[in-house]
Amino acid sequence: MATTTEEKSVMVVGIEDNQHSFYALEWTLDHFFKNYSPSNSPFKLVIVHAKPTPSIIGLAGPAGSVDILPAIEADLKKIAARVMEKAMEICHARNVNDVKVEVVEGDARHVLCEAVEKLHASILVVGCHGYGVIKRTVLGSVSDYCAHHAHCSVMIVKKPKTKS
Repeated sequence: MATTTEEKSVMVVGIEDNQHSFYALEWTLDHFFKNYSPSNSPFKLVIVHAKPTPSIIGLAGPAGSVDILPAIEADLKKIAARVMEKAMEICHARNVNDVKVEVVEGDARHVLCEAVEKLHASILVVGCHGYGVIKRTVLGSVSDYCAHHAHCSVMIVKKPKTKS
């Protein structure tokens, strides 16, 4: 059965606990949602935060570390809650209230690409740390991975460097 109203495209914004992610969210809201009321915005906005598992951050190892895993997991949940709370504050400050938020456990690269697939997103927005080639190679780059593996357009938002 065909719908009478055209469904909005989905825009996924990947967010983590850093200034680059929050800047990317602010930039996106200012450029894609600023001049629209909630009922006529061009996109359905979904904010996704990848909550790392203790094993991803390298803390699941020696037998003694099992005792600290619950404390680490509790901290990771608190960080995720704080990140999503700040993201919602940014959205509300810009009068964007029709927002879905998701916290998904796993590596950010895979979580974001899977969210794009699951939600049939037409665009993924991620922030950029601005690492050089060597740091990107050693640490990995979520934005680079998503640009090559996400099945939608990927916008990488860079925070402008401040002049000294």
